[in-house]
Amino acid sequence: MTSRNLEIFVAVAEYGKMSLAARHLYITQSSVSQAISEIEKEYGVLLFERLSRRLHLTDTGRDFLEYAKKTLALQQEMDNFLRDTSHRKKVRIGATLTVGASVISPIISRLKAIDPDIMPEVTVANTHIIEEKLLRSQLDIGFVEGMIKHPDIIVEHVMDDEMTFVCGPGHPLYGRTSISIKELDGMPLILREHGSGTRSQVETAMKTHHLELNSPWECSTADAIISAVMHSHAATIISHRLVREHAENGLVWSCPIPDVDFNRSFSLVYHKDKLITAAMAQFMKVCRNFEH
Repeated sequence: MTSRNLEIFVAVAEYGKMSLAARHLYITQSSVSQAISEIEKEYGVLLFERLSRRLHLTDTGRDFLEYAKKTLALQQEMDNFLRDTSHRKKVRIGATLTVGASVISPIISRLKAIDPDIMPEVTVANTHIIEEKLLRSQLDIGFVEGMIKHPDIIVEHVMDDEMTFVCGPGHPLYGRTSISIKELDGMPLILREHGSGTRSQVETAMKTHHLELNSPWECSTADAIISAVMHSHAATIISHRLVREHAENGLVWSCPIPDVDFNRSFSLVYHKDKLITAAMAQFMKVCRNFEH
């Protein structure tokens, strides 16, 4: 079985159609069909069932998918090792939006000051995407505010954070010293996109208190959220780190929601089988000591 066949199998499993997998891999549909057929014939197994014009994984296919993903990730890891042997100080870092907008830049500056030879490559995306990239060995390490529960990813809490209610000068709750979670029932809120740790925490709090979540605005950047709040289009719940300067200048108002625990942590996350390079270790040390 070739690694190319594994790659084709994973693509078919994820897209559910051979035509979509072929388009994604820039090969013909017949090549995709042949690769799947070769695996099934070689081992005498059935990987997919064809129902309603879509392919569905069999029980064997679902188990094999986990092996295939791990094998491809390990191969990518080996490729990266061999390609980067001449400059082992490269480190691929994933940062979620709140981390990316508030602390990753000064952390990278401190990292470069300690060792100018370290070459960080930073990807800012939501928690779900960072998790997927770690599992596929497309990132070396992540620094996230969201919850990651995959058993193959190690999570180390290193920095505290707090989410607060934020509104603009024209909002009726502007100037309040605190608000209750019940006051958010049905209130228009500008929230992060699905897959973000911030949105997930807000959704969980609203559901726990049996409140209606009304989110007519969805933004994937902190700047877009803050701008909309400043113009009083709606309120938001967001990290206080992101609005501290705006609040000090009176552009927005920030206050806590005491009856909900919106405290959380920024966490270092990496694959349990990841080889910790010197550059990764230095980055982790800077993150741990950043606020000390």
